Amino acid sequence: MQRLASSLLFLCVLLLTLTGCGESNDRNAELPSDIGVQQSEHERLKQYLADVFADNLSRQPFTASYLGIKDRQDEWNPQSEAFQIEERQRMEARLLQLDGFDRAELPPSGQLSLDLYRLSLERSLMMDDFRDHQYAVHQYRGAHTSIPSSLINIHGVTSLADAEAYVGRIRNVESYLGEVEAQLERRADKGLYLVDWMYPIILNSASNVISGRPFEDAEIASPVWSDFQDKVAKLGLPEDETARLLNAGRDALLTQFKPAYERFMATVARLSLSASGDDGVWRLPDGGEYYQRLLRWYTTTDLTADEVHELGLSNVARIHNEMRAIMQEVGFSGTLQAFFVSVRENQALRYPNTDQGRDQYLDDARSAIARMEAKLPEYFGVLPKAELVVKRVEPFREQGAGKAFYQSPPPDGSRPGIFYANLYDMSAMPKTDLEALAFHEGLPGHHLQRAITAELEDIPDLQRYLSFTAFSEGWGLYTEQLAYEMGFYEDPYSRFGQLAMELWRAARLVVDTGIHDKRWSREEAIAYLVENTPNAEYDCIKAIERYIAMPGQATAYMIGKLRILELRENARAALGDAFDIRLFHDTVLASGPVPLDKLAENIDAMVQSQLKES
Repeated sequence: MQRLASSLLFLCVLLLTLTGCGESNDRNAELPSDIGVQQSEHERLKQYLADVFADNLSRQPFTASYLGIKDRQDEWNPQSEAFQIEERQRMEARLLQLDGFDRAELPPSGQLSLDLYRLSLERSLMMDDFRDHQYAVHQYRGAHTSIPSSLINIHGVTSLADAEAYVGRIRNVESYLGEVEAQLERRADKGLYLVDWMYPIILNSASNVISGRPFEDAEIASPVWSDFQDKVAKLGLPEDETARLLNAGRDALLTQFKPAYERFMATVARLSLSASGDDGVWRLPDGGEYYQRLLRWYTTTDLTADEVHELGLSNVARIHNEMRAIMQEVGFSGTLQAFFVSVRENQALRYPNTDQGRDQYLDDARSAIARMEAKLPEYFGVLPKAELVVKRVEPFREQGAGKAFYQSPPPDGSRPGIFYANLYDMSAMPKTDLEALAFHEGLPGHHLQRAITAELEDIPDLQRYLSFTAFSEGWGLYTEQLAYEMGFYEDPYSRFGQLAMELWRAARLVVDTGIHDKRWSREEAIAYLVENTPNAEYDCIKAIERYIAMPGQATAYMIGKLRILELRENARAALGDAFDIRLFHDTVLASGPVPLDKLAENIDAMVQSQLKES
């Protein structure tokens, strides 16, 4: 359920990569003029967006790797302040350049591409006004954990050149982490610190990365060293060449990688001494305006914090009532809160907190996805080609990671989509929630939506990778309910689990706004989740820590889901017997991620087209 794949820092950089930027040598470059008089306005726009996308990737080498492009593979994405300033200038220049296109001369698909790119630039500039308010790292995600996870999961090694680039990336961690440190210190100079309890978790995660061989005399190898050895071994190189690569990798880890982490950890430890215990962004200068912009960014609406809070309370009450019906079905007498306690304490609804229990969880998740896959053609006309795999979150980062998340495949299909399950504490991963979680992260949730987006052939790459959280996460939550309509959750406790997952997202609206707008403490927010949801206390603690670290993000799920459901029922009412659920779903996904108002326009166009045909 937590997104994308690597660190929040990486996601923010990825977003700027795909929405900002212009030609690297001329920020005020004019629109291409050498295309020829025969080229249509739409062709000119498509060429422009393709050029922008290629130029952006040339400035962000790790993002290129993430998309399967092997160029400057030894480098990371820049984090320096000079680079960030230049990115803003390039975004401003791009906005001016877009005025050079005649929107009236574009077909609807071209108008959508133009509108989305303009909107993405405006949104990025809106948030860049508060760039220093954004946590450069936090306990949930950051460079300290994204470096090893990226090397392990993104940097493929199928050739000698790939292996040498891997060593180069290890060496360049020194400059990469140094730039992240500078961002932390720059914010601290302005009094913008993390919350005090975040620092020890960050330090522990960073320490885990440089534990084990070759950093110390230990039985277990460190995650990066183990991964590099495995990848080199699979190349089948001559023994002397293998030895050369391994020696180079070990040397880079010991002389540059480890010292870089140690300096980073020293900076984090020093800054922790000045941090505050206040949890919400209200504590920051102009924190109220910053939070309102975050809500606008994530929900793609103009809902205020008060409106989001009330929406959460009303949906919590609605779902509680639906849960009472399940409570009666299973024959439980007592209050709903007592039923929550009963579900939490029922060990028959939990996997053993052992390796066997973890293996069983992964097997059951794969089985649920396989059963769903068989039914998809009844509800979707377009299905993804990319493979989906289910994996456990790596032990080195599982204590700081969320409950589950998804990593997208690249367009070329060279890597599968990955549903990651955090199995650190099996009490936080009950059997009741397994189906809904697998459907959300896998099929028909994030994997179906994101793999289809990656495989779309008729939209610009720049558009393909835009970020609209309310769309993507709203889709994931919508598919949990869709699965119920498809006949899943046959066991009442599984249906209860699906409702519990929806309740979790409704409660997020309450606690996120409570923390960041209404000045709730971390403890108050945890207590609200414990009282109003069936989730384990550990789950509640980790969730609140996430919402503190990623203000506003958690509100996108329920707001997006409610809008998608509303659009579906409006279309069903308008079309009657002519309503086709497969066409509705294909239309939702056909343009890639879009803001909710654009999604409404797409669905309305589909309805009008169907009415004309009937």
